[in-house]
Amino acid sequence: MLPEYKEGDFVVINEIPFFLRQLSKDDIIIFNHTVYGILIKKIDSYLPGEGYFVSGTHEKSLDSNKLGYIPMNAIRGKVIWHIRKS
Repeated sequence: MLPEYKEGDFVVINEIPFFLRQLSKDDIIIFNHTVYGILIKKIDSYLPGEGYFVSGTHEKSLDSNKLGYIPMNAIRGKVIWHIRKS
């Protein structure tokens, strides 16, 4: 998610079960990917039964065209606070 999120930045995430709070377009999420590990991306859309379509902000960023849809059970939380490294 460069340039908004850089190595060394901190994020605070909300891990409240998502059935209590729906995720929306443009929310920033943290999720586990089987190949790439823990990633942070922006939600572009949701396809019921499939998952979330995500993107990054950097021109070379991975997105769901490469990652596929992100299933609900892979999501660790929604970013609620971004603390930039000084």
